[in-house]
Order: sequence, then structure tokens, then C-alpha cells
Amino acid sequence: MKKVFAVTAVIALLCLGGIAQASITIDTVTVGDPGNPGELSGAGAGGSSADRICGSVGYSYNIGKYEVTAGQYTAFLNAVAATDTYALYNTNMGNPNAGDYGYGCNIQRSGSSGNYSYSVASDWANRPVNFVSFWDSCRFANWLGNGQGTGSTETGAYTLDGYNGDDGRTIQRNANWKWAVTSEDEWYKAAYYKGGGTNAGYWLYPTSSDTAPGQDMADASGNNANYWTAPCAWPIDSGKYTTVAGEFQNSDSPYGTFDQGGNVFEWNEAIVYQDATQAIRGLRGGSFYGSDHYLQASGRSSGIPAYEYDSVGFRVSGVVPEPSSLIALGSGILALAGMIRRRR
Repeated sequence: MKKVFAVTAVIALLCLGGIAQASITIDTVTVGDPGNPGELSGAGAGGSSADRICGSVGYSYNIGKYEVTAGQYTAFLNAVAATDTYALYNTNMGNPNAGDYGYGCNIQRSGSSGNYSYSVASDWANRPVNFVSFWDSCRFANWLGNGQGTGSTETGAYTLDGYNGDDGRTIQRNANWKWAVTSEDEWYKAAYYKGGGTNAGYWLYPTSSDTAPGQDMADASGNNANYWTAPCAWPIDSGKYTTVAGEFQNSDSPYGTFDQGGNVFEWNEAIVYQDATQAIRGLRGGSFYGSDHYLQASGRSSGIPAYEYDSVGFRVSGVVPEPSSLIALGSGILALAGMIRRRR
């Protein structure tokens, strides 16, 4: 059931000049059992009027095994934000000790516009990025789908064309996407569906359990997460409010994802509520200072897509490569290897 792949956003670009390889790798797991039924889930905050059926997905897909990390986002910033035209960096990221608006992920920026560079300390690099808007998340996904490096942030899974506002209801996932911010159904199925068939049912928590998780950093027997419990039992990791991706090594979902409960809320594509001026996007999974209610399958939440919070990050989904594509890629790599040998 748990199929784990280290899916590099661009495995290899074959050209006459040589090989250009992706600078970061997104570890993913495959979520199968296509055509599973959904279940009734929470209406959420922000004025949504009704519960909805969540979790039914009619196709197999890859999903990030972990939340996108500060290290991965730093690589993204260094590739596309020397000028930071689209405000991909929030200065609160640079203060991990309760800045003006909360606890950042310790990404530091230096230089001036046109020559900005970014860095993150090694003990923060594998913790989730935060202070990212929904649009930041979409731009990261576009960048992955366009080959990283100097790849476009404005086209791909989402046609953004510079948009950074509070509405954006017409901005939906395009056809022929490669990487995307998770849809709510993709996220929900990966977190709660028991897997192994199309009528397996759902867990209450994304730790493969119907019992509220503990907070044991040793995680010897599983079912643990980084979230708030009374009276304010956090932080749980040496003063750092988020925990390292996959810290709770025995508390994965049935498909093998980690931290879909706690650590940081995660953006999803759902429009939970809309009025004449704005469309509120979905959030799932709870955070380091959310109660266990938000970890539950019924814990649907939401946020203004242009806003950036210390308790919010994201996870991406990727397409499952067709067998023919893998064969073609493998043939190309073998042919290139042969060419390199001949040059020697």
C-alpha cells in the first residue's frame, strides 16, 4: 500500500549541451485505490454554509511525503526571487523567535533588490516553511512543473500572470499539470483514507488512528503529532515551534505521508467561501498551536489566500508518470551515458 518514490521535479533535461538536473527533490508517496467514495466532512470557518463530501479521487497521484520545507523553499527563492517581484519572501520568515506576527522558519535574506540571496540554518532546513500565501504555494508548484532553475512561476498548473490578491476564484488548476498545490480531496484521501481497496473507510486522525495523538518526540509506538494541548504544552522540540519533517517516524498515514496532522496547516485548492470581493481557500491539518480538533477529518478550516501566517505551509501533488514516459526517459539516459562513454 505504501509506495514511496523520491520524485525529482525534473529528473533530467537531455540536450546537446549536457544534462541539467533539478536542484531539489520532492519525496512523494503514491496514493492509489482510484474511485474510492468520499465521506461527509466539516463545513469549516469563514462562513461556508454546508459540510461537503471529501476524499473521493478517481485517479492515482503522487503527494508530498512531507510538507514543503524551509530548505526547499530557500532553493526556490534563490532561483526566482533575486528581485522578488511577487513578494515570495516574508520578512517574518527570518525571525524564529516570535516576530511581529509569530514564529518564522529562519529563512534569512541578504543583499538588495536585484541581488537578493537567501539562506537557512541547517537545524531549520528540514522544518516546514511558513509565512507563505496560497499564491506563493502556487508559484512554487509552477516552478517545479517548469523544471526549476529559471522556470516560470506564472504559468503551469496555475495561470497567475502576477496576481496576488484576495479573490482569485477563477484561478483553478489547469489541465496537463505536473505539480500542484494539493486539492482538498487529494489531501484528505492521503491523510485519512485507510487504503487497500475502494471501500476501506476513513480514520479520524491522519496518524492511522481514531484516538487523539500524543506528543512523544521518541514516537516509539506511533500516533504522535506536533499540536497544542492544554495547558499550552508547546513547543515540544527544544524551543522550536515546528518539528523536523517526519519527526514522528511511526505516525504516518496509511499511504505513508507525515505531519498531515499538526506542525503547520496546509493550503489546499478548495474555495471554502466566497463573497463579492474575496474567495477563501482551504486549510487542513492543524498546526503547532491548534487543538486536536483541527487534526481530525472533520477539522476543515480556511484562510484569505493572500495572507501569510506562522501556522501555515503547504504540500504538493504530482502526476504519476506513465510507464511509457519512464521507458522513454530511461532510454534517453542510457543513450546519453553511451554518448559520454564514446567521448572518453
